[in-house]
Amino acid sequence: MVKSMTGFGRAEFVDENCRFTIEIKSVNHRYLDINARMPKKFNSLEGKIRNLLKEYVQRGKIDIYITYEDLKENNQALRYNEEMARQYLIYLKQMGETFGVENDIRVSTLSRYPDVFVMEDKETDETMLWPKLEATIRNAAEAFSESRIKEGINLHKDLQEKLMNMQKYVDFIEEKSPEIVKQYKEKIEERIKEILGEGKVDEWKLATEVTLYADKVCVDEEIVRLRSHIKAAIDEMNDETIDDVGRKLNFIAQEMNREATTILSKANNIDISSVGIELKTDIEKVREQIQNIE
Repeated sequence: MVKSMTGFGRAEFVDENCRFTIEIKSVNHRYLDINARMPKKFNSLEGKIRNLLKEYVQRGKIDIYITYEDLKENNQALRYNEEMARQYLIYLKQMGETFGVENDIRVSTLSRYPDVFVMEDKETDETMLWPKLEATIRNAAEAFSESRIKEGINLHKDLQEKLMNMQKYVDFIEEKSPEIVKQYKEKIEERIKEILGEGKVDEWKLATEVTLYADKVCVDEEIVRLRSHIKAAIDEMNDETIDDVGRKLNFIAQEMNREATTILSKANNIDISSVGIELKTDIEKVREQIQNIE
């Protein structure tokens, strides 16, 4: 199945205790690269999150954004920092002795010093939150996959049209190729007659020369291979069981480009050269589009 490597998915979960928001987006990448951006409290769950996403994607640069909000009323606790208070007292006493002033520090005053009392979020049991987080990620991943499949349908249609157009170019080259040898033979005969006048043309030497030329410009093998590659590309795209179709199509496109280059190097005809250039242009367009396929 043809899937685009670009996509986006979003899902949200809310209950009386918390709210999750998950966003997943991706762009082209040669391999699978997952980047998770989430609250530090979920760092221990990163491995599970990555493994979960691997169920939905094979290739691409994946960014997943996770936001979390604790909705419980008693989600904060007051913490007394005894060590910090002790340090304040030590230095205040030292100041009194150094400058000869009265140390009149009171508990109420000390309590207002920075970091003696701190409001902190209560510890959250991430393992208890995982079932909710997992379900939300799966919902976002499903939407993400749907967007990639939808874009893949458009890519499939565009590639199919380009491949069929390439097939027409190959048909033209195959039909035109025999004319090159025929034209060359006629040209040689005319040239020999100009030189010999009424003399007799040596048919054996002429046939030998034409045969040697035909070998140099013959593109039959390249045409056969090109047809095979085009068919293979179409078959790969239509095979619903293949997940990494992008990698295989990229290899096939490289082979098609090699055959088209050989045809152009052998072409000694302006029409074939012109069509060969169009063929290579379409192959390059196909290669560019394939970079968008998973």
